[in-house]
Amino acid sequence: MSILVIRGPERHDNLALPARPLPPSVLGALAQRAGCAGQTLAVRSCGSITDVLTALRLANEWSVRATLLDPGALTDHPLLQRAVQGLAHPYVEVHDDLDEGTLPAATGRRLAVVDGYGARSYALALEIALEQLGYAECECDVHVGT
Repeated sequence: MSILVIRGPERHDNLALPARPLPPSVLGALAQRAGCAGQTLAVRSCGSITDVLTALRLANEWSVRATLLDPGALTDHPLLQRAVQGLAHPYVEVHDDLDEGTLPAATGRRLAVVDGYGARSYALALEIALEQLGYAECECDVHVGT
């Protein structure tokens, strides 16, 4: 797999719950865009810090090229902050809401923080990751009006 999306748990009424699924249209668009660039995309929704840490460890073991990381309610968790320091590849931090905190600025190989665009934040984060990997110019064979 080339690009891994890791979605941390969200906080609802003081409970940490797995992130809601991305809308099918957004997930489909992400997979299509990654595919057009010759990359594969996988999504892992995590319900706990243990799940997120496992996903980050596996990202290194699987030789993932880039990660889109939505830490959810875990931005202040010291184990997460330490784990992203150990990533062997770049990542883009993603938040669908503006009111979510972000990881500290000097945390690992972070390329950017994308927040406040709802589920579309993932599309912007994917473009940043593809640009870093040298695939920004790779477009799908879709020609409008030709």
